[in-house]
Amino acid sequence: MNLKDFIRSIPDYPKKGILFRDITTLIKNEKAFSETIDLIIEKSKNLEFNKIAAIESRGFVFASAVSYILKKPFIMFRKKDKLPADVHSVDFELEYGKATIEVHKDSIVEGDTILIIDDLIATGGTANAAAKLVEISKGKVAGFVFVINLFDLNGSDNLIKKGYQVKNLIEFPGH
Repeated sequence: MNLKDFIRSIPDYPKKGILFRDITTLIKNEKAFSETIDLIIEKSKNLEFNKIAAIESRGFVFASAVSYILKKPFIMFRKKDKLPADVHSVDFELEYGKATIEVHKDSIVEGDTILIIDDLIATGGTANAAAKLVEISKGKVAGFVFVINLFDLNGSDNLIKKGYQVKNLIEFPGH
């Protein structure tokens, strides 16, 4: 199955000049979604981790299914002011603005190794912020798995240069 066939491309969303890679067409197809989850699990087989984290919000779709199948705790990295308890926060740059992500302080403890899953990596700003949240929490990043890598925006390369394990299922150009 070619998962690329299930990704819809939407020009000028969320702003002019961005070519948005939409995963809703993949997740609404039960075979493509199942294949995606199976491939994420396969890609993560050689990584040692005790918890799975995802970045709001599309990463939740994939990571929660992987967490359920692997019987591992699931951690949510959320946008600012969306979590009710004490949080660690990291500010970062997006391709089209600034943002903050947070995690509950009690979600990750010293010694935890975290697999981070997201739907897409572009420039890597959000992924880098997620890694910082893990490290601020005294955990270790076991690696990243992305459904889509926008290869020409160098986000994966930047994570690899920082020493992180990075895997993806499919690739597209960013523009």
